[in-house]
Amino acid sequence: MSELGLREPLIFEASRPGRGAGTQFPRISGEPPAVPAHLRRTAPPLLPAVSELQAVRHFTRLSQMNFSIDTHFYPLGSCTMKYNPKACNTLAMLPEFLGRHPLGAAPQGFMACLHDLQEMLREITGMRAVSLTPMAGAQGEFAGVAMIRAYHRDRGDLARTEIIVPQAAHGTNPATAAMCGFEVREVPCGPDGDIDMQGLQAALGERTAGIMLTNPSTLGVFEHRIAEVERLVHAAGGLLYYDGANLNAILGKVRPGDMGFDVIHMNLHKTFSTPHGGGGPGSGAVGVGERLAAYLPVPVVGREDGRYRWLDEKDLPRSIGRLSGFMGNAGVNLRAYVYMRMLGREGMPRVAEFATLNANYLMKRLQAAGYEAAYPQRRASHEFIITLKREHQLHQITAMDVAKRLLDYGFHAPTTYFPLLVPECLLIEPTETESKEDLDRFCEAMAAIRREMQHDPGKLTGAPHTMPVRRLDDVRAAKQLDLAWKPAMSA
Repeated sequence: MSELGLREPLIFEASRPGRGAGTQFPRISGEPPAVPAHLRRTAPPLLPAVSELQAVRHFTRLSQMNFSIDTHFYPLGSCTMKYNPKACNTLAMLPEFLGRHPLGAAPQGFMACLHDLQEMLREITGMRAVSLTPMAGAQGEFAGVAMIRAYHRDRGDLARTEIIVPQAAHGTNPATAAMCGFEVREVPCGPDGDIDMQGLQAALGERTAGIMLTNPSTLGVFEHRIAEVERLVHAAGGLLYYDGANLNAILGKVRPGDMGFDVIHMNLHKTFSTPHGGGGPGSGAVGVGERLAAYLPVPVVGREDGRYRWLDEKDLPRSIGRLSGFMGNAGVNLRAYVYMRMLGREGMPRVAEFATLNANYLMKRLQAAGYEAAYPQRRASHEFIITLKREHQLHQITAMDVAKRLLDYGFHAPTTYFPLLVPECLLIEPTETESKEDLDRFCEAMAAIRREMQHDPGKLTGAPHTMPVRRLDDVRAAKQLDLAWKPAMSA
């Protein structure tokens, strides 16, 4: 709803018989293609009859209703919604890249870029080798656990049927382990946010195939005892998988390979600059240590005698195979390559430094405004959690109420109710690209919302008030989503 209470009309409501935008129609020369009679339309398609100006205004207004990183602060925890330099997109869309056909001969310039990207990722993570093939973070996870499974099967160690997953893990971790045929053993976290070591030791055994975790964790803290975790898991015969969702926090500072991890997936679309959300595009490149190098998904870019070529199943006979029709999401990989070249060796650690600085600044300011940090004794990494359990008890205000009210102040909400072990949770990640002024504006909005919950809680429980629609029934929208327009039936 607008400030006048008027909703954006459907484009069909602007439709009038006889209107159109004929200049945009395709011009067909010669005879039309022969379409079998049973496939021909018997009536015109149900499209609105509007002018070009009406169509442009309609879709422009719709785009302006969206929250995006180009228009709003977007502190979505564990998602790294940071600004993506337009140079990355511009260079990745050069005609020489866009005009390349995947079935054509592999152009050496394109291959050189991808090979350099593999090498840079290998250096950043401390791993032995990298494959760019996985098309998304979830597919990168699948590749990592599938390689762990292949490793144990090759050794005849078929009794290793369990993957350990910390309580604070991303929800995709147990799902990935189950998809690869493993049983999931959850271990709790301690009051300081670290893995409970007694719980870990109790879960380890002859059935342990590996552990899936990230450091820093989804609780926004760096695992103090990661060296001990590595020692225990490897001593039990298991392998360590690193979820790369939080790689932004340690970029150029510490490497998963140096922590002892055997495999990592990297969300190139998060850490290395591609607009993401809404299902894609993505790239979940995987890096592996010595134990898993033979199992990398193919193809991988190889270099021989100064030329580049695709390494396939003939070169890596123990590979877990192909995860995409060709060789991964080329556009996302190229954007990541440009972004990393722009950063350079000196710029990499600055990403982690500013991401961590922004998160800690934001956490301290929100604490000063009266909000409660979930782990106040710990320094934040690139993200942190505030809990509204006290506000819920005192004012019957929920994390979702605060999230919806933030929309009225012009901010996308943080991640809500994740991780699940923190009640009334807001997981906040400012990223390194936000200025102090924008962080201050967010803190001022949160302080104003806190005053509202004490003196006028209806502003929160009824929020949002200024959006195109009011608060929706989320469960009904998920189960009975109806996006199709149907003409009104005549009486």
